[in-house]
Amino acid sequence: MPVDAPSSSPRVILIRHGQPDIALAPRTSHTDFAGYIDDYEEAGLDPASLPPEELRDLLRELRTIFTSGRPRSHQSAQALAPHAELIADPLFQEAPLASPPIPLLRMTVAKWAVVSRILWHAGFHPQIENPRDAARRAVRGADILVARARADGVAALVAHGYFNWMIGRILRKRGFSRTGTHQARYWNAVIYQDRT
Repeated sequence: MPVDAPSSSPRVILIRHGQPDIALAPRTSHTDFAGYIDDYEEAGLDPASLPPEELRDLLRELRTIFTSGRPRSHQSAQALAPHAELIADPLFQEAPLASPPIPLLRMTVAKWAVVSRILWHAGFHPQIENPRDAARRAVRGADILVARARADGVAALVAHGYFNWMIGRILRKRGFSRTGTHQARYWNAVIYQDRT
């Protein structure tokens, strides 16, 4: 857990939500995976998924925290920092997925998600946001977080793994150093320090 990053310059903390209250490993067909995507987006935080204490300590002094507004994101932020004002903004929602129509194949939802993300980058994004538009959204999200970090010393976002990674890439291009790595682990936190 990257909680000991130096704090002499503005920081942006990107946190993935806790485990959603939904079955995570069922094997499904592509049609069932399409329904699973919708169910996952509406799922709240699993009550048994508690944030690590060191992560709560990292956010203890913050007055505001950004979230995507999705139930799993918003409830995770509440569990992490019940004292903070939560700023829900759909700008921070996850880069979307669509279920690829691959008949006769059954896989776990985790494998479907990987295949779907690869195909999304390859051009499969029927009636959902495409990678270019998601990248533009990530730039706007980075702008908001950097402005808050420069004003308050630190900005925190509790959102989604892949979109957090997209924002992180932008921060690195802007000269921020990184403590920690983006992983598909719930409650994963990565700290970006402004070195410009």
